[in-house]
Amino acid sequence: MTSRPTPGHPLEDVRTAVEAVLPSVRDDLEDLVRIPSVSADPARADDVRRSAEATAALFGAEGFDDVRILAAEGGAPAVVARTPAPPGARTVLLYAHHDVLPNGDRSEWETEPFEPTERAGRLFGRGAADDKAGIVAHLAAVRALRRLGDGTLPVGVTVFVEGEEEVGSPTLEAFLAEHRDLLAADVIVIADSTNWEIGVPALTTTLRGNIDVVVEVATLDHGVHSGMWGGLVPDAVMALTRLLASLHHDDGSVAVEGLVRGPASDLEYPEERIREDSSLLPSVDLIGIGSAVERLWTQPAVTVVAIDATRVADASNTLAPRARAKISLRLAPGDTADSGMAALVAHLERHVPWGARLTVTKGREAGEPGVIDADGPVYDVARDAFRTAWDGTEPVDIGVGGSIPFIASFQQAFPDAAVLVTGVEDPDTRAHGANEGLHLAEFARVCLAEALLLNGL
Repeated sequence: MTSRPTPGHPLEDVRTAVEAVLPSVRDDLEDLVRIPSVSADPARADDVRRSAEATAALFGAEGFDDVRILAAEGGAPAVVARTPAPPGARTVLLYAHHDVLPNGDRSEWETEPFEPTERAGRLFGRGAADDKAGIVAHLAAVRALRRLGDGTLPVGVTVFVEGEEEVGSPTLEAFLAEHRDLLAADVIVIADSTNWEIGVPALTTTLRGNIDVVVEVATLDHGVHSGMWGGLVPDAVMALTRLLASLHHDDGSVAVEGLVRGPASDLEYPEERIREDSSLLPSVDLIGIGSAVERLWTQPAVTVVAIDATRVADASNTLAPRARAKISLRLAPGDTADSGMAALVAHLERHVPWGARLTVTKGREAGEPGVIDADGPVYDVARDAFRTAWDGTEPVDIGVGGSIPFIASFQQAFPDAAVLVTGVEDPDTRAHGANEGLHLAEFARVCLAEALLLNGL
């Protein structure tokens, strides 16, 4: 399918301009990756500030009229850069985040986490994709379009680069309320998601929400000898594991009653690709019922993410008096965090075995699931831009099984804005894990698509 001509600069001029700026934005990305802006680590607070300052300098150098480093009370530094819209043109808000997760176990990395390294067409490093590539994709589009004509942009642009996304955006709602006038826009482009696969662009239209709890099960006031009391007195680890097992049916589907489930798109996700993308061991079966994308995008998922009990190295023949686990519940679109929490707690209370004492501590963060109605002229322009950047490949609408709860915050703060959730990632990006990497050829297409989007708007 051929692309419709856009009303701004000619397509080939935009393409040429993007190609010209890619080497410089690659250098800018590498400079950002070298800053270990780990928002979860208080010892890295100066690095997070340095990352914000470097981001602000990049957009200041592109002629933005108003560049600020701001933070809500108790929050991490964010960057807001603004340039006004030409008469009669839209204003577009471009979102990304400059904070990153810790690198984790260094031995699992094949390269230095904070030294960007190219290998086999990917740029490896913590934040090379999630989400410093989102920052420089915005930068590339702006830098390319400024090279054309008289140096002005075809739309108003506000860049908002958050500094605490990787710790759950705890002050984002306060930030949006405090700086609403600065951030108001007709279109919001959130560059923090993924494409369907290498060579196939995507718009994210559904997102699961997330809640978590810590459960503690106690059966004894203190540990007792397993030989003297085992077989009569239940230990806490036994009780906890039975409780955790109750969360799923034998087929692996979620057994918690009262959670929302819904249909997904008709995209096919072949099992062999699932196994490759997820690194599932050959002998392990897939779990759940329904299509693969339903299980990933529009059904709930329960995961036991941690267990506290006696370490094997410290074990003795003792019945454990208490044990704890952290449970994460992903919520399907159409559900709510409050409803999901109530259903999960009720299930745990019903299924705790043998009268064991149960304590449920709710997590501090709750992310709402989201649905984006991706119809209308703005989305038509976006799909056309993707189609052109990917050489005629039709973009697909996808869901995301992970949670991006701040999108609901944007929808609530700016209900009349069209929200586009795009991204630079692909199934092998390994964001949040060791060897995070950016596919450089896909990144070039992302940059072109965003420039075409701004040009078309």
